[in-house]
Amino acid sequence: MALFLLVVLAAIAFEYINGFHDAANAIATVVSTKVLTPRQAIAMAAFFNLTGALMGTAVASTIGKGIVDLKVVTMRTILCALLGAITWNLITWLLGLPSSSSHALIGGLCGAAIASAGGDFSVLKWRTGLLPKVVWPMITSPVAGFIMGALLMFLLLFTLQSFTPHLVHRVFGKLQLVSAAWMAHSHGTNDAQKTMGIIALALFTGTSNGLFAHLPTLLHFLRTPVFEVPTWVVFVCATTMAAGTAAGGWRIIRTLGHKMVKLQPVHGFAAETTAAVIIQVASSYGIPLSTTHVISTSIMGVGAVKRFSGVKWTVVQRIVWAWVFTLPVTGLTSYLLARLLAAW
Repeated sequence: MALFLLVVLAAIAFEYINGFHDAANAIATVVSTKVLTPRQAIAMAAFFNLTGALMGTAVASTIGKGIVDLKVVTMRTILCALLGAITWNLITWLLGLPSSSSHALIGGLCGAAIASAGGDFSVLKWRTGLLPKVVWPMITSPVAGFIMGALLMFLLLFTLQSFTPHLVHRVFGKLQLVSAAWMAHSHGTNDAQKTMGIIALALFTGTSNGLFAHLPTLLHFLRTPVFEVPTWVVFVCATTMAAGTAAGGWRIIRTLGHKMVKLQPVHGFAAETTAAVIIQVASSYGIPLSTTHVISTSIMGVGAVKRFSGVKWTVVQRIVWAWVFTLPVTGLTSYLLARLLAAW
């Protein structure tokens, strides 16, 4: 029981870190364009992350039962997966790199599960889970973000060419409030659900292993004989992510909103709208998308249309390397932690 409580605490810590680590995804552009102050933007993002987190559990089900074989999962497996993901999130946050919390968690879960299975890679659900819902979206979503962001920006520039810059700035300053709120909401529909899935997996594992068999009546709500995401888990994860978002994530906000490309409200609107659409569609299909990848490449696409040389490609290169290393580093970290705990 103590190990289960440790897993839940680690999951809540991951969700909180995810909140301030990925807060920049929703508000970097609205801050950089000066449509909202940082404090106003964080308050808005926290609220709409909360509303999004309460919308369904399709992504949570994918994380909880669609990535690895449940038969090899133990409380130690889940704990090591979370610790690997938390470590990588903190490292990239300290470096100001917008890496993917989603892929950090998935990589950690895969590495820990392989360790729990004695090095057997067949415990990974490649055909039904990893390939269609992780690997392919990991490749296609950033490309879609770049292309769709560029196309929307090009369309807006063509449509607005007869309007004065002052009018465009004023109108899209208001419209960006809508796009930023939508981006925050869509982020909540996807990212908050990943921790819901992990806690639900812990509850299912504890029930299957008889951990909760002798609990007093007051704690019977912990038993989940069939895999599901209880309502209390949804609310805990939603409020934790909102609290983490409220704490801010200034290092990553600076990278996305200032260092990569200089944005105006119309550019911010195009990037946020593009990312929000892609993430919302992915959430409806239970795909644990990287919101970081999508908003980053949407900003790149919008910036490239504005002026290709205006995108600071050296910053982009650092971001891409962080993306490349996320899955293998978190997988290896969690694998080593699981082997270490097994030996200990």
